Amino acid sequence: MLTAMSKVKLESKQDLPANPSLATNSANTVPLELPPSDSLDLNEYNAIREGKAIVLTPKKDEVFYNPIQQFNRDLSIMGITAWSELYQHKYKEGIKEVKRRKTIAANSSNDESSSNNSYIKILEALSATGLRAIRYAHEIPQISQVVANDLLPAAVESINRNIEYNQVETKAKSNLGDAIQVMNSPENKSKFHVVDLDPYGTASPFLDGAIQLIKDDGLLVVTCTDAGVLAGNGFPEKCFALYGGHNFGNNPMGTDANHEAGLRLILGLVARSAAKYKKSIEPLLSLLIDFYMRCFIRIRTSPLEVKQLASQNMQVFHCVGCGHRIPQPLGRTEKGKHQVPRLDGKLLKSLDNNGNCKYCSSVINIAGPMWEGQLHNHEFIEEVLRIRDEASDKQFGTRERIKGMLSLAKSELNDVPFYINLNQLLSYFKSPPISLDTFSKVVGNLGYRVSLTHAKRNSIKTDCPWEIILKIFQDWMVQSNKEQLSVLKGKASLTEKDELKLAIWKQDVNVHPNLKEGMIGYKVLKWLNDNTEQFQDTKIDYDGVNPVSEGIAKLRKLKMTRYQENPTKNWGPKSRPTNQ
Repeated sequence: MLTAMSKVKLESKQDLPANPSLATNSANTVPLELPPSDSLDLNEYNAIREGKAIVLTPKKDEVFYNPIQQFNRDLSIMGITAWSELYQHKYKEGIKEVKRRKTIAANSSNDESSSNNSYIKILEALSATGLRAIRYAHEIPQISQVVANDLLPAAVESINRNIEYNQVETKAKSNLGDAIQVMNSPENKSKFHVVDLDPYGTASPFLDGAIQLIKDDGLLVVTCTDAGVLAGNGFPEKCFALYGGHNFGNNPMGTDANHEAGLRLILGLVARSAAKYKKSIEPLLSLLIDFYMRCFIRIRTSPLEVKQLASQNMQVFHCVGCGHRIPQPLGRTEKGKHQVPRLDGKLLKSLDNNGNCKYCSSVINIAGPMWEGQLHNHEFIEEVLRIRDEASDKQFGTRERIKGMLSLAKSELNDVPFYINLNQLLSYFKSPPISLDTFSKVVGNLGYRVSLTHAKRNSIKTDCPWEIILKIFQDWMVQSNKEQLSVLKGKASLTEKDELKLAIWKQDVNVHPNLKEGMIGYKVLKWLNDNTEQFQDTKIDYDGVNPVSEGIAKLRKLKMTRYQENPTKNWGPKSRPTNQ
């Protein structure tokens, strides 16, 4: 029999840095007091602390703990807390639109937000150990109840054990059941303020039930871990079957932008699923995180907003060569009336007589349908960052990365779909890389906007027209050629390749020896040279500082953990539990 003074050392599945604030995982190895039940043999468990929760996981791994997902859980706690603050303020201040007042009055007796700070009801539909639900119970101030559901009896046993051990029985409870059946149960309709979906793979089968389960203005938090389908190029038929659309497929410029396409495919699917129940969506935060995608989406009942669904979705015509993209909305609004879509004139102007890209003569792929609207809500991000600033590293071991990723997300051009990988595009011109600071100076001096993106290093979003971007890169190539020519002229001896470059550049510094006829860069340069009159007023300035470039430089100088570094060996997604 264990005595009341017994203690056991917590065991973690990875060695941790001395400073938890620098760790991807802040699970701590500390003395652990006896659990409430004297019948529990601690020698059978690994005990792990994360945030304010302590969970016991069986050493035989019937249900596993994944430390890499702490960022997900930290962000989810902050995100739900931020949503609840905005939700409560909106109702208390009475700033909902007039058409909802009757609904608010009718639900006032049931909506605890009007009279009780502890009112939020959360469903974690796929709970595993129950760690996330227990952290919600411990760390979200306004929570009234969290239901941790799982299909596996072993998982529910683990959930019950950890609920009891953490003494959160008044706020957390388990449920054994199929998530789809639980969410589609009539007695659960509009029962929860927040539904958290974090499945293995796609969340597609769970969306209809989750959307019907959520109260008006509630929050859907959804993860999809099937990035190989959403953002890969090997499963186009599966991508369409699960998400109702295509990404950009297998081509260099398309592969780079497929991660944002994946986010937009998820949002498009959620929007179309919600519309069936007269509900609209508002993305609050949409992130690519490591090997998965995580979206925070506000769900509200609004038949009027549902009418905008077509214009909020788009197909994207994408050149498989140079990467030029032309969004085509699937609906349009004229004088307040919603109309069937018309072919965007920009598309016709971007094609040659054969229906191919006019810049490089490559074929055009069609991506989508997918979400056309904004990915983030700045008010929501600011609230999350405020909560993050007031929190401690001891509770949230991934605070620094949350700050970095959300700061980048907040800085993104929210009205510009898709980012551009500068190095990939420049490789077509056989040119050396251009720095983000230099590119932002050029674009800003031309009067256009540019931002970084949270999704990929050395990539930018900009509203600069495509032909202007190509012109900038042509000029960058020429400047590079001139510099190399000057170096070659000063060399005492030259290789055979250097002699060839020198001979070509002496004749024409506007070409590159490695660009051959038929290459994408060669074709783009030919188009630019054939249309020089379009660029007579385009003055390219690499040195002039402007507010756009200053903003980029300031953001890049901040000491932030912007992107995930591989924290441990074999750190990716874990396998699904096999114990039935």
